[in-house]
Amino acid sequence: MHIEVTGSGPALVLIHGWALHGGIFAPLVERLAPQFQLHIVDLPGHGHSRDDSTPLRLPYLVNAIAAATPAAVWCGWSLGGLVALHAAATLPQVRGLGMLAATPRFVRGDDWPDAVEPSVFEQFGRDLEQDYRGTLERFLALDVMGSQHARSELRTLRESLVERGEPAPRALHEGLALLERSDLRGALPRLQKPGLWIGGQRDRLVSARAMHSAAALAPVGLHHAHTIEGGGHAPFLGHADAVADLLQQFVAGCA
Repeated sequence: MHIEVTGSGPALVLIHGWALHGGIFAPLVERLAPQFQLHIVDLPGHGHSRDDSTPLRLPYLVNAIAAATPAAVWCGWSLGGLVALHAAATLPQVRGLGMLAATPRFVRGDDWPDAVEPSVFEQFGRDLEQDYRGTLERFLALDVMGSQHARSELRTLRESLVERGEPAPRALHEGLALLERSDLRGALPRLQKPGLWIGGQRDRLVSARAMHSAAALAPVGLHHAHTIEGGGHAPFLGHADAVADLLQQFVAGCA
C-alpha cells in the first residue's frame, strides 16, 4: 500500500474517500505539513496503490496501514472515516480520531434517519457495470452538490480522479459494499480516545446532523463536532483554512 510521508512533528494519518486517492488532501497537506508529520494513504485499488490486492475490508485495511505508520491521530474523509474509526476502536497506537464528512453508518435506518437511502448505493453498484466513467462523474457531482464552492471543488475532484489513474473496478465495488454494510455506532460509547467530527453544512451525502449525533454517542466530553458553514461533502477543498485550523488544534492537543 502506498503511503506518502511528508512534514515533521506529531504524526497524522490521512485516509481518503471512495474512488479518489491521497492526493485529494493537497490543500490540507500544504497547511499542516509545517507542524505535523503526515502519512497520506492511497487505499488498495486507488491511486499509487491501484495494483494492491488487499481487500477493502476494515480489519485488512487497518492492519496494513498500522504496520506502516507510527502512533498517530487517524483522520478519514467519507469512506476513510470508517477505516479511521475502526482503527481507533481496535488499535492502541491510534491517539485520536478525526472524521471529515464521515459517519459510523452511511445508510439510513429507522433509528438513523440522517443518512443516505439504501437505493442510492444499490443504484451506484448497478451503474458501475454499465457506465463506469459516467458513474464516477455522477458521484463527484454528488460530492459537491450544495457546496458554496461547488464549481471549483468539482474541478479539483475531476483533476484528482485522473491524476494517478482511475481506481480499479474491484475496489469501487468493494468500497460501495463497505459503505452500504458498515455500522460502527456500537464502537463509540466505549471509545476512550478524543475525537473531532467536521461536517459541511450543505453536505448532501453525510448530514452534519448525523455527525453531531455520532459524536454524542462517545463518552461525554471526549468528542466534539463542528459544522463548516457553506461546506459540502469535501469541506477541506473550499474551506481549507477552517478545516486545517480545527485539525491543527485537535492533533496538537492529542500529542
